[in-house]
Order: sequence, then C-alpha cells, then structure tokens
Amino acid sequence: MITIYGDPISGNCLKVKWTAERLGIPFTWVDIDVVKAETRTAEFLALNPAGQVPTVLLADGRALAQSNAILTHLAEGSELIPGDAYDRAKMFEWLFWEINPHPTHMRTEPIRPI
Repeated sequence: MITIYGDPISGNCLKVKWTAERLGIPFTWVDIDVVKAETRTAEFLALNPAGQVPTVLLADGRALAQSNAILTHLAEGSELIPGDAYDRAKMFEWLFWEINPHPTHMRTEPIRPI
C-alpha cells in the first residue's frame, strides 16, 4: 500500500489520487494543508525536503514527489502508458504541457520586448 500526502484542493494532488483509484492501487490519503504550513513541519520535510505536495510514500518506504513523476511511476506497465514510442511521447507532450505555469494561449497581454 502507498501513502499519498496531498492537499485536497490541489489538482496536482487529486490527479495522483485519481490515478491510483483508476489503477486499483490501494492507498492511504493524508491531508496536508499547505495554507497551514503543514508541508514545513520537520516530519514532512524529512519525507520531502522540497516541502511540496503531492508526495507519495511507496510500499518499500521510498518517497516520490512531483505529480507527473508519481503518475508515471504508478502507471508503469499499465494501459495508461502506451507501448508505442510515438504514442508515449504524445502522452509526455500532454504531461509537459500541463505543468507549464504560463501557457502562451492563456496570456491576456502580448509579450513586449524589453
């Protein structure tokens, strides 16, 4: 069984939870309130020195952070990761697009040269 440390208002945390549910991976969910600085406790920082959620504690005791790294690890060997190299690259294309904090299509003002 894995343990998912996450804030339930975070889409990045929820996508890890939903992937585990989709794949039938048993897990325990631990609420971590980022606003209350629960990622800054000594206990949590020992698990993830970056102090970020989601963080997953794997069954073998190793910790893994960053939602898309966790998704990829959980989905390894499942139908969620395509076997074909091009299709797999397209999967990664979406994962990389999704984490971009400032997608160009969402900008409301044109970028002006300095």
